[in-house]
Amino acid sequence: MTTVTDQPMTPAALRSAELERQIAVDPGRFRILTGDRPTGALHLGHYFGTLHNRVRLQDLGAEVFVLIADYQVLTDRDVAERLGEYVEGLLLDYLAIGVDPARTTVFNHSAVPALNQLLLPFLSLVSVAELGRNPTVKDEIAHSRQAAVSGLMYTYPVHQAADILFCKGNLVPVGQDQLPHLEITRTVARRFNERYGPVFPEPDALLSAAPLLLGTDGTKMSKSRGNSVALGASEDETARLIKGATTDADRHITYEPATRPGVAGLVLLAALCLDRDPHAVAEEIGDGGAAALKRTVTDAVNAKMAPIRARRAEYAQDMGQVRDILRAGNERANAVADATLTEVREAMGMFR
Repeated sequence: MTTVTDQPMTPAALRSAELERQIAVDPGRFRILTGDRPTGALHLGHYFGTLHNRVRLQDLGAEVFVLIADYQVLTDRDVAERLGEYVEGLLLDYLAIGVDPARTTVFNHSAVPALNQLLLPFLSLVSVAELGRNPTVKDEIAHSRQAAVSGLMYTYPVHQAADILFCKGNLVPVGQDQLPHLEITRTVARRFNERYGPVFPEPDALLSAAPLLLGTDGTKMSKSRGNSVALGASEDETARLIKGATTDADRHITYEPATRPGVAGLVLLAALCLDRDPHAVAEEIGDGGAAALKRTVTDAVNAKMAPIRARRAEYAQDMGQVRDILRAGNERANAVADATLTEVREAMGMFR
């Protein structure tokens, strides 16, 4: 479940707490946009960080759009490698965790032309300086895998604005570091409305308080670092990855993220899978050492993931059905995007 941390209660956190109360009362008034770039297999960090929250919001009755951002793969890469494989992998993971295509629209960028066409008028509403000051863009540029930064990198926040506003999304689940991107979206919506008339909502951020899940090397779990446990991993692969995880020389197991990140990361993973307090999990293992800790984590992960893996394997037996689900989602997204683009053209006084 998405919660909001108590310290510090920033304005964004206070607003998120109020939004959670509103969702509980009237979830149907919220249209939510979220998604992933198809750059590799989704892993446990994604599951506990964002994926299970999408299912929660869907099940509460909010309208959810899940974007497979295939065009955005090119923001920090020269080519989109293994794109078809990764898109299908995302679809399998979404279905396996409980995303219901009857209630949630799953679609991909490249199949919705009207969404991407919104990028043109939206770019006219922001300056190059505003894009250059965006801290997330700065960070992406600093860690770019490209020899030179492409123009797409600078337009990334505006492309995200098109992602959100094409469906008139009014709520976006984000982490604290993504707030600047959402602020660009709010700026685009506000400036368009001021210039051409009221068309778009100014979407709110629903902050996630999901804890940072570390990878098997003690750093942030990431597709690109090779330190993650994929949702589609087998029991044996999971056991192998966790067995090789970084710990330390202290045999007594405690939950101290600041001083024992490797051990604490494993304790937290077990606690999340068991739905228990990490301190209680660590206390139970006690002097069992790293071997006992890793056995606990392996058993917890495999038990938690067993039904998800079973559903994933079942869907994988009929990839034609999986592709049909994406095609149906694309059709729904296209209908929404076409209607929004027509409204935008009319507001701007354009003719077809």
